[in-house]
Amino acid sequence: MPVTSAIHNFFGALGRFGLRWFHHVANLLAFTWRLFSLAVRKPLVGKPLVHRIVVEQIYFTAVQALPIVIPIALLIGTMVIVQFGKAAGQYDLGKLTVLLLVREMGPLLTAFIVILRSSVAITAEISYMRILNELEAVELMGIDPMHILGYPRLVGITTAMIGLFIIFDLAAVFGGNALAWTLTEIPMDQILPQMVKALEMRDITVGIVKALFFGVTITVVSLYRGFTVPRDMTAIPVACSAGAVETLFYILGFNIFLSLIFYL
Repeated sequence: MPVTSAIHNFFGALGRFGLRWFHHVANLLAFTWRLFSLAVRKPLVGKPLVHRIVVEQIYFTAVQALPIVIPIALLIGTMVIVQFGKAAGQYDLGKLTVLLLVREMGPLLTAFIVILRSSVAITAEISYMRILNELEAVELMGIDPMHILGYPRLVGITTAMIGLFIIFDLAAVFGGNALAWTLTEIPMDQILPQMVKALEMRDITVGIVKALFFGVTITVVSLYRGFTVPRDMTAIPVACSAGAVETLFYILGFNIFLSLIFYL
């Protein structure tokens, strides 16, 4: 009997978890639909403010992140090129570099940096506005908070993700090659041509598509956690942490899914 009871409890807990997860994902999809619907029916109220917030979000997410993204890209690119450069006769260095830097590391590391900087900041900002009743104040002025606070961040973060991905790859491939040539004695004369030859338009397209999906995922989860936070100051750190971890899992899942679609 105790064994049977334990099995029933296990499957009961598993079922409840599945139902909660399904309900949560359904709410996220509905929230995403509402955000994208604002792109189709743009309200006339607050257009200058929306444009300004989009520019500010791109500046915060992309421009201010460059001092972090570029050094990381240089270090990762140099490490990969040096390690594979030592065994250039055994492996196709160009294809391996494209596989690691352009297809996988570029989008993922860029997304991780954006999660650490922008995702947590957005969740905290929206959570404070909800708890301090600032969202209600915006509604009383006849403005949809999703139009002023949600839509500009969706456009800004997604645009910034694509730009950061391109910058990361350029810095990793060309900057990493230059650093490896400067700091080591590995013959580098054939490495860069191999990488350029191995790079296909499909690789760039997949990277941009991943950056696009990652940008949307980061924005949707961060905003949803902020808009639905309980009205308690102690709930803000929990919402920020849970949103960052949840976004990380979704991004890893999307990365595997998109790689399977394009390369299998």
